[in-house]
Amino acid sequence: MHSFTLIFLFFLVASVTVRLWLCQRQLNHIQRHKNQVPEEFTDKIKLVDHQKAAEYSCTGLRVGRVSLAWETAWLLVWTLGGGLSAIDHWWANYQLLPLLNGIAVVISLVVLTSILDLPSSLYSTFVVEQRFGFNQTTWRTWILDLVKTATLMLVLGIPLIATILWLMNQAGEYWWLYAWLVWTAFSLLMIWAWPTFIAPLFNRFSALEDASLKSRIDSLLQRCGFQSEGVYVVDGSRRSAHGNAYFTGFGKNKRIVFYDTLLESLSEDEIEAVLAHELGHFKRHHIKKSLILSLFITLIGFALLAWLMQSDWFYAALGVEVASTHAALLLFILIMPVFTYFISPLFSALSRRHEFEADEFAKSNSDYRALISALVNMYRDNASTLTPDPVHSLFYDSHPPASIRINHLKSSAGGTG
Repeated sequence: MHSFTLIFLFFLVASVTVRLWLCQRQLNHIQRHKNQVPEEFTDKIKLVDHQKAAEYSCTGLRVGRVSLAWETAWLLVWTLGGGLSAIDHWWANYQLLPLLNGIAVVISLVVLTSILDLPSSLYSTFVVEQRFGFNQTTWRTWILDLVKTATLMLVLGIPLIATILWLMNQAGEYWWLYAWLVWTAFSLLMIWAWPTFIAPLFNRFSALEDASLKSRIDSLLQRCGFQSEGVYVVDGSRRSAHGNAYFTGFGKNKRIVFYDTLLESLSEDEIEAVLAHELGHFKRHHIKKSLILSLFITLIGFALLAWLMQSDWFYAALGVEVASTHAALLLFILIMPVFTYFISPLFSALSRRHEFEADEFAKSNSDYRALISALVNMYRDNASTLTPDPVHSLFYDSHPPASIRINHLKSSAGGTG
């Protein structure tokens, strides 16, 4: 057995073992605390809501374990099991031009993995979300979403894949740099186009009509020196009872978007505070920093791929008999999550730091007590656990745990509640 095969298997077993261990820690921790609302929330969240959040979280973890086993099995099928090589051989029978053959293999694997993911998506939507009262998606909407997503993947993905594969074959030693520039341009184009052209394919966006709330929001935006294309309400209730708010786009295409479910559950003070938090992400340049970090990592990834694709052992060790640019690209995409899993706490820590900074900004530009109240309501309405395991949280939580976040807001404001 090739040494790189052993290295791959070692990291795969290690990452799966740690993920299962963290999952069990989270399950045990939530179960131990499900019958007692944390002290700081006893006057805000009922025990029945706390228990619902615990059961919702535990159900998601159990489903996640099954999904992990399924994904791991298919990763081994595609690599060491020769699945990717089999797809390659099948298309080779049609004697297509090398670029067309590469595109066909890539699209085939994407389609097959998407089909294999369908049971998980169906179960999550129509069983788990339905059981806990969150699902609002009809079968018609689910199927239309699937068709639209597949169409977008083909319309946008094929030209991108074709360009990158062509560069890998024809652009010489520094193809990886040119491919990265193409990826960067594509990413920026998607960020710009998403709010105006893509998101409206899935949801209806309407201008905020509440005059009183709009006046408060306009005043907040003025105080913060923020200009956007508008404040919109999205019909998130078509698919889910979960609520959220976010920024999207850049330049003149920037939009502030509230879920209709969120507007229904929060007061004007709370909505203003949530918006101030989201503005904090923009004013503290979190979006730009995250984009730059993502593009830098992608650059390193392309450079690493350029080195690996020149090594015969890379293909042989991962179950591919015939070396090719498209096989190198697919193998790299398939196996990299196995090797990068253990640095995920670093990105989670950075995200939590950004959340604290956005909370600080919100505290300076709105009533921090309203933000605390809004967060509590969102934890309750979204059935987010109030008692996550600390180690699990370090790996996975992009937002600080509820108790830590709210206590930080209180202490930084010099108050106790």
